[in-house]
Amino acid sequence: MGARFEPVRAVRAYERVVEQVEEAIESGALGPGARLPSERELMVQFSVGRSTVREALRVLQARGLVRSRPGDPNGAEVLPFSPAALHKSMTTLARVAELSLAELVQFRMVLDSSAVLLAARLRTEEQLAAMEAAIADMRAAMRAAVPAATASASASASASDHDAFSAADVAFHDVVVAASGNTLIQVCTDVVRSVVLGLIAGKIADAPDRESLMRRSIRHHEEVLAAVRAGDGATAARLLRRSMYDYYAVHLPDAERPALRALLE
Repeated sequence: MGARFEPVRAVRAYERVVEQVEEAIESGALGPGARLPSERELMVQFSVGRSTVREALRVLQARGLVRSRPGDPNGAEVLPFSPAALHKSMTTLARVAELSLAELVQFRMVLDSSAVLLAARLRTEEQLAAMEAAIADMRAAMRAAVPAATASASASASASDHDAFSAADVAFHDVVVAASGNTLIQVCTDVVRSVVLGLIAGKIADAPDRESLMRRSIRHHEEVLAAVRAGDGATAARLLRRSMYDYYAVHLPDAERPALRALLE
């Protein structure tokens, strides 16, 4: 069979400018604090108009790579690496790359289980206490949510209790990820988690068996904490992957669940 070709994508001039500047930054040819040539000099070097240069600088600044001021005779300044810039770039990628919910959940299972594996070895007593406090907050939120539901309380009150439970859940995982000591894991985890929760938050809040979900989630967190406290990273990672599978798989089509189950082996 002959070769297959991909459709050709038209590339605007400013994108070529952005690509070359990004390559220079990534290669180290332009380090933090370095200055790009002035707008006029960039126009000459790239053989493009002022509007093209300014659009390229706007994109580079939006990506957190440079700080640019129109007309600055000193040229745009290359910025140092920033977790915030990485967070923004990854959030954009996760939202526009048409990643499936299954792919996002699978990646979160990988990230969080790696974080807890490290946390079991590196955590401090203060971090253990913070995990315990987060679980206590989850229990309190569940106790408040259950009477509200059985007494037919207002929907806003029930939603507020669920938000408190979710916030405590997030706080637990934030401590685990912080205990890993890895900034990249922290950024990636925060991005993927926020996108995943944004996709299914409504489904979880409206689930008819919400009390059962809360109780099961608390039990899973307690088991993970016990393994972390014992320094058993392998068990903590296995328990956390199982917890996430149980929590998210119900929201996925049957055909996509094997991709997650592969991480449970």
